[in-house]
Order: sequence, then structure tokens, then C-alpha cells
Amino acid sequence: MVAASIALSALETLDFAKGNGFIPAVVQHAENGTVLMVGYMNREALTATLTRRRVVFFSRTKARLWEKGESSGHFLELEEIYTDCDRDTLLVRARPRGPVCHLGTESCFGDAQARAMASHPLAFMATLEEIVGNRLTTKPEGSYTAALFQAGRARIAQKLGEESLEVALAAVAGSDDEVVGEAADLVYHLLVLLKARGLKLEQVSKVLEGRHCARIVPTDKSLV
Repeated sequence: MVAASIALSALETLDFAKGNGFIPAVVQHAENGTVLMVGYMNREALTATLTRRRVVFFSRTKARLWEKGESSGHFLELEEIYTDCDRDTLLVRARPRGPVCHLGTESCFGDAQARAMASHPLAFMATLEEIVGNRLTTKPEGSYTAALFQAGRARIAQKLGEESLEVALAAVAGSDDEVVGEAADLVYHLLVLLKARGLKLEQVSKVLEGRHCARIVPTDKSLV
């Protein structure tokens, strides 16, 4: 994988000739890493993808450009695109807006693949973040998360502070199960607060990664 996502200016460096004008594009869920589908792009499709910020393929069956979701509304919103070392294959990281497969599954490789990917202990964090975001937009009746959003940021922040204290108390006097349970409550409320501010857990992760990679002398802001 190259260091940065490709841009329109990089199109001429790609090897379309090897595939008779087409490059295979592997689409990966931007948050949980699930392989969603594989399609083909020519220069025009890739240009449209980068311009529209939605994934566009060249349909060899329809012999035209085809924007994923143009009929179903289940678009693939582009995050970034990388090319392999030979510059003849693309890795497209996108955020799906609904089932990707026409059979109604999350991935064209089936739900089993999606479940296998989600079996990683931390994969559910991305799923939970999506669920929290969905509660914010749909506001289902009886939802605790929706009620928190309705109460406002100050109430969410208060709950986060309360859960932080609960974790600290459990760490001192509770069992391991109690610590884990309280930590789960804390992380959940942190996700709610981030979403209320329009922020993502990915941004927090990037800050931590940056601090680690900087290799600075440990301080209260360099925990790893």
C-alpha cells in the first residue's frame, strides 16, 4: 500500500493497459475492514469516483459507467483509494449506505465473511459507532441513546464523568468483571459524546498513533 490515497493527478501512473483498459477494484469497509465487493474501473469510472466521492464502476454487462447504489440507494461513499505496488489494482475504502450485495447481505462474499471479519475483538467498536450514529439520525422511540442525544451535550458529558468515576471505583474495590462492565459503559458513553460533537473514534485512534510514531519523551500526553 502506498503512503497516500491516489488523486486525479495520479491516473496516468496507473497501468490500465494490463487489463485492456480496466483495473480491478477491491472495495473494503472503511471502518471494520470487511471486503465488500470487487468491480472494475476504467479511467472514466475512477475519475467519476474521485469527483463524486461515491464509488463508480464500469459495468461490463451494461457497457457503461455504473454508480453503486444508483437504483437501490445503497451507495458506497468514498473514503480513500490506494493502489498496489504494480499500480494495476485498486483498494477502495468506502462507507456503505445499506447492504452492498443485491442479495441483501453486507458483503458480496456473504454474511459469513462479514461475521468472520467482525470476529476480531475490536471490530464491534466500528459497528457500535454506526449504531450510535443511527440512533442520532432516526431517534427511535424508547432508545436510551436517542434520549441522551435529546438531553444534550451537557447531560452526555455528565454521564461520561459518572461512568469514569465508576470505572475508577471498580478498579480499586471491584472484581475484574466489574471493571470490564464499567469500562464498557464508559466507552459507550464516550462514543455517544464523540458522535454528539460530530467526531469519530477513528480520529482518536489517529491521535494515539501519531503520538506513538512521534517517539517523543513520555509525558502525560504520550501514554504509549
